[in-house]
Amino acid sequence: MILRFGYVSTALSLWEASPSRTLTFTNWKKQDEESRMERLYFLTEQNLKNTLRILHYNIAHGIEVYRMSSSLVPLATHPEVMWDFTTPFASLFKEIGDLIQQHQLRVSFHPNQFTLFTSPKEHITKNAIIDMTYHYKMLEAMGIESSANMNIHVGGTYGDKAKAIASFNENFVKLDKHIRMQTTLENDDKTYTAEETLKICEHHDVPFVFDYHHHWANSGDVDFEELLPRIFSTWKRTGKVPKFHLSSPKSESLIRAHADYVDLDFAVPFIQALKDYGESADIMIEAKAKDYAALQLVEELGKMRGFKRVNGGAIEI
Repeated sequence: MILRFGYVSTALSLWEASPSRTLTFTNWKKQDEESRMERLYFLTEQNLKNTLRILHYNIAHGIEVYRMSSSLVPLATHPEVMWDFTTPFASLFKEIGDLIQQHQLRVSFHPNQFTLFTSPKEHITKNAIIDMTYHYKMLEAMGIESSANMNIHVGGTYGDKAKAIASFNENFVKLDKHIRMQTTLENDDKTYTAEETLKICEHHDVPFVFDYHHHWANSGDVDFEELLPRIFSTWKRTGKVPKFHLSSPKSESLIRAHADYVDLDFAVPFIQALKDYGESADIMIEAKAKDYAALQLVEELGKMRGFKRVNGGAIEI
């Protein structure tokens, strides 16, 4: 079996390579129309070009799993802006998608925490649909809309978890079916446990992204090892191996915050459980040190008995 490891958004090893350069609506509003568009074009071009730089870096280092920045296009979903960002950058988006497909990279997006389908407020759901559609449009422009995923959390409870889950079930299906089928759900560290999130995934036939750190902080009554067969089953429709998230606590007092690197002792029980299950998986490292953290963990695991490093970001067991 193979475990591949990736990281989120920015390759810290690269100089000036942020794919998330942005423009606030306040600053946008201060400028005249021509200056506004020039600024939006400039920042978007820089973000897309830096994404290409990061992808080339990943390829060179054998890192095949990567989460792209949700902030590639500034103000793309703001109701007073919402500009056509695909047409002027069609060639750059296509270049990114071609590179991803040529090297069989696994990429994803993670829309922000305000992309919610549990809210009783209609405008919150509308905004969530707008945000998911924005991400899907980028995947379409790259030509990878049928292979890449967008990962979100279930959301809040608003004082009544059962009612909130019912709201999610009602609101989520308002999404275009093509977008829904590329969506994944993740357990969180305070509200929805792995088992609760998994049930919702099974209900909607969407894959489940299990976050080990979140489960450690909010485990509920079920050991995650018991859930692995069901977790893997949610991915069968996609033809992909399951994706997991891994990070470790920043400190004893800040247990939910992510540390700069992944503590090996914290990670080993999770890795061992995957080893015992015996099927390949992809693991997104959500540590603050990003590419440094992913490469360090792979190096440390490669030194353990029964683990063989076969690429910059992959382990064979």
